[in-house]
Amino acid sequence: MTESARDLARKLLAGNGATPSAASTVTPLGTGAAQRAAAPATSASAPKKRRGPGRQFADHPEVAAAVRKWAAIDALSEQSGMANPLFLPRNSPNDTVIRALDTELLNFSAYNYLGLANHPRVVEAAKRGLDRYGASAAASRIVAGEIPLYGELERRLADIYQVGDAMVTTSGYLTNAGVIGFLLGERDVAICDALIHGSVVSGTQWAGCRRINFRHNDPESLRQVLRMSRSGFDRALVVIEGHYSMDGTVGRVDELAAIAREYDCAVMVDEAHSFGVFGEHGFGMREQLGMAGADVDIWMGTLSKALGSCGGFIAGDADLIRAMKASAPGVAMLTGGPAPSNISAALAGLEVLIEEPQRVARLWDNTRLFNAALRDRGIDLGVSEGTPICPVIVPGEMRAGFVSATLLQRGVYAGAISAPAVPIGKERLRFFVTSEHTEQQLVSTADLLAETIAAAEQIPEHAAAV
Repeated sequence: MTESARDLARKLLAGNGATPSAASTVTPLGTGAAQRAAAPATSASAPKKRRGPGRQFADHPEVAAAVRKWAAIDALSEQSGMANPLFLPRNSPNDTVIRALDTELLNFSAYNYLGLANHPRVVEAAKRGLDRYGASAAASRIVAGEIPLYGELERRLADIYQVGDAMVTTSGYLTNAGVIGFLLGERDVAICDALIHGSVVSGTQWAGCRRINFRHNDPESLRQVLRMSRSGFDRALVVIEGHYSMDGTVGRVDELAAIAREYDCAVMVDEAHSFGVFGEHGFGMREQLGMAGADVDIWMGTLSKALGSCGGFIAGDADLIRAMKASAPGVAMLTGGPAPSNISAALAGLEVLIEEPQRVARLWDNTRLFNAALRDRGIDLGVSEGTPICPVIVPGEMRAGFVSATLLQRGVYAGAISAPAVPIGKERLRFFVTSEHTEQQLVSTADLLAETIAAAEQIPEHAAAV
């Protein structure tokens, strides 16, 4: 990277401060309303600012910040000759090796933990579903009639979790948001792990409930929060994850759920990154920790990661699931059902998972190898716990971007993550290990990463802080 490129980036990004993660325990909801309440009163006689057609959001803070950032990224890419790793066009399946930039790249940016997204059985099943039922469900299931594939997948998921029923949905993000929005109201509270996914935060805003955070993965913090606040609310839902996607930490699901029960709380577990990854058969945290299905009220997961398809699901009490199938806006009611091809693919992926548990074992063999290789080379993995999500901490947005772009030049694809997705000073690259990576790929990447990080450390502090 040339000095002129860094200078240009600093100028273009000037004033584009990132928002640090929330540090407070209790977070009021309805941020739009809060911003309006905090805004100074405007005189009725003051002229209204006119932005003109097509310019209503040009001065929106997030829009303006994005324009500045993308201008800086484009300028850096042009002046340095490095390809931009963001929104990288590819023309191949999202496998361990992808085709992009007219070459082959070793890929660490896919959630394809078990290699099922392009497994022949999964692809063929998707084609069969497409041929038989068409490209879209074209309406919500409640009014358009049921396709047998949906019920079959839901029964199998319910059996895996040892609960009464399950429901598949079009989106993992919308599943979290819609379920919480349906179940909680203004007299209720969601008590969330401090690192909970943004979809849960969206759900609490939709619900209009209060949201209280407890320290990440800290049972005693949860106990203190519940002791102080539980009596002030009607319903309470403790929301945690099985496998935290930014930090590679493992949720203490059994301990936290037990504490929640002490204080008459329901429990919801987001298994987006743990189903298909944890447990001898890949059945997630219930299997991993030997829990009963009823220890948790709502088991949530996605079809779009380890199962190699697209969509989400929840599993729980049969009456609760039936109510949500009929009445939950955005989850089942008032939204089209998942594409039949997606459900057919997920069913095939689940069958492969059940028939080939060695995929899960191979995933963890690769995970141990890669984590050990990175630590042996002195690479900072933050607070990660040796899972298939390996966050490589490279402080400074410029440095993290430099490492990602340099790796891309050298044939390795791994995305950089910066604020506000992670705290300022904790910028990182995320490496997702899969069962299909080879030992040679993992070791050579660790060597290249150590070399590239050492080069990034030569970027001056004032540039790295941009």
